[in-house]
Amino acid sequence: MRIPAHSVCTAIRDDIVAGVYERGSRLTEEVLARRYGVSRVPVREALRTLEAEGFVVTRRHAGACVAEPTEQEAADLLEMRTLLEPLGAARAAQRRTEAHLKVLRGLVRLGQERARRGSNEDLRSLGGWFHETLAQASGSTSLTSMLTQLRHKIAWMYTVEAPASPVESWTEHGAIVDAVARGDAERARALTALHAERATGAHRLGFSPAAERVRTSQHAVNMSGPRH
Repeated sequence: MRIPAHSVCTAIRDDIVAGVYERGSRLTEEVLARRYGVSRVPVREALRTLEAEGFVVTRRHAGACVAEPTEQEAADLLEMRTLLEPLGAARAAQRRTEAHLKVLRGLVRLGQERARRGSNEDLRSLGGWFHETLAQASGSTSLTSMLTQLRHKIAWMYTVEAPASPVESWTEHGAIVDAVARGDAERARALTALHAERATGAHRLGFSPAAERVRTSQHAVNMSGPRH
């Protein structure tokens, strides 16, 4: 069975974000094909996509390598998110469907419940799903794609401290959903801008050009099923 290039791309991107591949390290088609159990063709396509996204660079005499972002590039990503997430929320207030609202409200209920219990790991996943769904509710494929790429890159470059008050954070999520449900684009924009600004303060750069963190993984990758 031929594994599609987008599945290989997702697998490589996930491993880059997780730190399996050190920044600046080479990504050879032969090694990647063997690791993921695929031919070199989907690997080649995946590397092209990851280069367009900024995770991979092609160097003369070295070929494809994991990118080495600067501190300024990392800072720019957070600023871009504070600009684009409010826009996405405003569009969601104008274009969301009842299905989007149902999912968003369900995530808020779960988030508030987990916040009261102090389940921080669950909250991290729920927060990601919340912002992904809010972006999808904008009705803009381009905007959703940009926000998704931003989240992946920010997760790669930063560590995020748990909010001092998780309950308050999920109360903010709930207020954003209420504004979206009412179709109040300006309030949705303003609340999301404030929420994004507060979240930015919890991000700590996960690398420095002088002292790169090296993280490795011993887990084998199973490409027999779909990756999400």
